[in-house]
Amino acid sequence: MLTRLGPLVTILLLTGPIAFGLAGTVLPAFGFLPVLGGMELTLQHVHALLSQPAILTSAAISLAAGLVTALFSLGVVVLFVAGWAGTQLFGRVQHLVSPLLSLPHAAAAFALAFLIAPSGMAARLISPALTGWERPPDLLVVHDPMGLSMMAGLIVKEIPFLLLMTLAALPQVRLKETRTLAASMGYGRVAGFLLGVWPAVYRQIRLPVFAVIAFATSVVDVAVILGPTRPAPLAVRLVEWMNDPDLSMRYLASAGALLQLTVTAVALGLWMGLERIGRFLCIVGVEKGVRLRRDALLRGAALLAMGLAAGAVFAGLATLALWSFAGLWQFPDALPASFTLKSWMRAMPRIASPLYTTLLAGLLATLIAGLLAILCLMREEETGRRPRRALMLLYLPLLVPQVAFVFGLQLFLIYADLLATLPALVLAHLVFVMPYAYLSLKDPWHAFDRRYNQVAAGFGKGRWRRLALVRLPMMTRAVLTMGAIGFAVSVGLYLPTVLVGAGRLTTITSEAVALASGGDRRIIGVYAFWQMLLPMLGFGVATLLPALIFRRFRGMQV
Repeated sequence: MLTRLGPLVTILLLTGPIAFGLAGTVLPAFGFLPVLGGMELTLQHVHALLSQPAILTSAAISLAAGLVTALFSLGVVVLFVAGWAGTQLFGRVQHLVSPLLSLPHAAAAFALAFLIAPSGMAARLISPALTGWERPPDLLVVHDPMGLSMMAGLIVKEIPFLLLMTLAALPQVRLKETRTLAASMGYGRVAGFLLGVWPAVYRQIRLPVFAVIAFATSVVDVAVILGPTRPAPLAVRLVEWMNDPDLSMRYLASAGALLQLTVTAVALGLWMGLERIGRFLCIVGVEKGVRLRRDALLRGAALLAMGLAAGAVFAGLATLALWSFAGLWQFPDALPASFTLKSWMRAMPRIASPLYTTLLAGLLATLIAGLLAILCLMREEETGRRPRRALMLLYLPLLVPQVAFVFGLQLFLIYADLLATLPALVLAHLVFVMPYAYLSLKDPWHAFDRRYNQVAAGFGKGRWRRLALVRLPMMTRAVLTMGAIGFAVSVGLYLPTVLVGAGRLTTITSEAVALASGGDRRIIGVYAFWQMLLPMLGFGVATLLPALIFRRFRGMQV
């Protein structure tokens, strides 16, 4: 009975908030919002939106961010995998980049900002010896009008995600055999991979790429930290309108959310056009006999780009940690003149409540998501089917822009008198944690050797006892990894926390982004350090606990 309810509850939890949220966004956009006296449908608010200053520029920045982020991050990943998969260096770089997957977007954005700002660590390391700068240069690097720093922040964060998705897809293709065949026909490593392997791999990671585009076109936290301000990206302006004390601005925000949905749809449509162009170029490359035998330069560029992306984030994180303990630190000194705990002592009393909410919401959302994922996988095993349509539903929260339905979800929670309550916050986080929980547990679950279950059944153990005493203990490492991923996703959620928490329930991420405009790098460093530390603790538990539990079981050691 429970296994039958699992998929049903999961579908309701994924589609229900999105459906109510979209309805609560679309209707006010056309004037229907009874609580504010809007009882008639009208296009007035759409016209008001289009008359806003530089609104099309904001939409264009969001559109460009989605396409550029996906194009560059996917390009780096595919060329790196094409040139280096199967080598020892590939494994080392993979281990270097993988920890960045757990880092919240806001923490990565802060790290990059502290690194590339005019008074950041990069400028300090080369000044004044190479630049002659005794004071920070008057350069608009962070918050540049074209949003280049924002796109860079998104790219360095999405590269680990797409690399993980690609690595998960590689075992489904015959990489070694295809490479050997391509090499026997005179193709270089890159050309052989792009023409022989990549089409099959891309079909499996297409939905994650779409999720990257949808997120990048509607991101708020990274845009607040790194993005342009005059005008700001579309999603940032929508949040400002939604939080305006004038309640009538909610009509404008809802109309803007529809525009955001349109921008994301256009970005996905343009990407599908790029897919066709890529397919055409592959066909032409095969017909023309393009083999790229001398691809050392291309392989080196891919390795350099991967290294720079990871190195920039790690250097920025180290700078964040330094700032949180820094005393006097004048430009262009590479290190602080002194170290102190004053920033931590000042921040800790205020950080206790957000930290408690972060831990409670993250752990509850991850626990519920894990239970539902297990029930869904058990049901798949019972029926012997792996429904593809359900996979599309899992990606639904990642493909629909957050601002397009969280606004409406907030209105629904106001009607239900649930706004700014812990259950509402957990539900909002659960919507985004559930896809990652299921996807991270799916492959280990299906790879489990069912003969262990058969042996346990032979000893008279029922289904639930076999699950509790055999399967889950043997899958401890996979279950804890799923929990670490889900918890990291919850920690990094900004927009659902801000709108559903309504300022009364705050997390480490929402507080850190709120401090972005304050300019106190020491306090920002403390909050960003916690953002980095919490997911790391989750993955530390997922790594060390199985090693401790199975230290005497040779067959369970990795």
